[in-house]
Amino acid sequence: MADGTRPDKDPYNLRSDGKPGVDGYLGDFRRGPATFTLYSLGSHPARTPKIIDYLLDVNDGAGARECCRFTDDPEDVPEWSAAWAGDEWCPWLLEQCRALIAEPDTT
Repeated sequence: MADGTRPDKDPYNLRSDGKPGVDGYLGDFRRGPATFTLYSLGSHPARTPKIIDYLLDVNDGAGARECCRFTDDPEDVPEWSAAWAGDEWCPWLLEQCRALIAEPDTT
């Protein structure tokens, strides 16, 4: 819904791809005015070996926007959104993501 609530008026968060923020949630972290949230998108059934896809969203008060997509394959290069491509924070953001993947927020 446009106002960020379910039909029964219970608030919930949406990922940048429009799916519920609880789907694949691994955790979040802050830097400056922005909150970054990491989601596991699972693996594609046709891939061998199984490679997990991840979505990193950023919200600086204007709603969730895609920051980056990457996989757990060390050969893959992260796909940064145009706003983040080449940003000096990118290596730090990936470090934070790897830490959340190793120890997801289960609370």
